[in-house]
Amino acid sequence: MKKLLILAAALLLLSLAANATEFKEGVNYKIISDKPASVKPNLTEYFSFYCPHCYHFSKTFLPKLKADMPKDMTFKQIHVEFIGREMGVVMSRAWAISELLNVSDKIEPALFAAIHEKHQRFTSMEDVKQFFVAEGVDAKEFEAAANSFMVNSMVASMKRSTENAKIEGVPALVVNEKYLIDTASLKSFEQLAEIIKYLSKLE
Repeated sequence: MKKLLILAAALLLLSLAANATEFKEGVNYKIISDKPASVKPNLTEYFSFYCPHCYHFSKTFLPKLKADMPKDMTFKQIHVEFIGREMGVVMSRAWAISELLNVSDKIEPALFAAIHEKHQRFTSMEDVKQFFVAEGVDAKEFEAAANSFMVNSMVASMKRSTENAKIEGVPALVVNEKYLIDTASLKSFEQLAEIIKYLSKLE
């Protein structure tokens, strides 16, 4: 009898564990593309420098999330244009410039802090340029990158990707260019890490 009770308890625990990691389409994620998932696992974050939730996510969760991703998974960030009015477009270009000049790791936290902590106002690309220069970026390198073919292509690609993924709010996370996570359906950071791993293995 005791063995039966132990077995029943073990099965119950297994059942609870299974339920804890069971994710459902339409509840925890949705399919945003009819195309096959990308062959190489990847995670894309859609964000805006003007989004306070993105700022909080960047500071609190993103470092842990990147550290906990599967080792073969790549990570990229796409800036959306639909927040910040005309400056949303400018900030997308600013992000592309930072990526091209390989200074995004420095610019991202600094720009987030400038907007959300120091309440610095940006009204033009010239303001952005002065910010980059203050962060140690050469003015001529910034100017050369700002309207370069590469940056123009990156800005167009980010806009196209945002539209194709039907992103309406940020931060938004997409796995393998096919699965958009409904973060509101998750109860913890651990579940977020789990669903990323789960979706990375779907076809």
